[in-house]
Amino acid sequence: MHRTTIAIDDDLAAALDAYIESTGAVSRSEAIRDLVRRGLSARPELPPQAHCLGVVSCVIDQSVRNLAARVPQGRLDRHDQAIAALSVPLDHTTSIDIALMRGQVGEISAYAEALFMERGIMHGALSLVPVAEEQSLHAHSTGLTPEHRHLKVLSGF
Repeated sequence: MHRTTIAIDDDLAAALDAYIESTGAVSRSEAIRDLVRRGLSARPELPPQAHCLGVVSCVIDQSVRNLAARVPQGRLDRHDQAIAALSVPLDHTTSIDIALMRGQVGEISAYAEALFMERGIMHGALSLVPVAEEQSLHAHSTGLTPEHRHLKVLSGF
């Protein structure tokens, strides 16, 4: 067995202690092992090459050193995948950020996981929507029929 030391804030420690109380776990270590096992098993194994739209959301502590610059730079570095982004200030140092990304499951998931691991990022969530790209030739209200692409939302990966 490996020994790992973690630092968590007071609110998270209180939530962990409440979890221990409600589940009957013997210790914080036992509870954390259980939560890690559950979290890892809940991650769906999706095909990394499948095309998707990804909605990446998180709360950002803007006062963490350079985080306010690194998050938008991360989207700029992926300008071919970033479709839209919204940042809403919640108070003087905290914002909730939402980014809509387009690409392959593996790429979008890797971006989100790296973002969520940053110090100062909380409540990260990734929602993936399976899509297929279709070439289409049809008339629009302008009467023109140029060939162009459409994304079609699929029912599953």
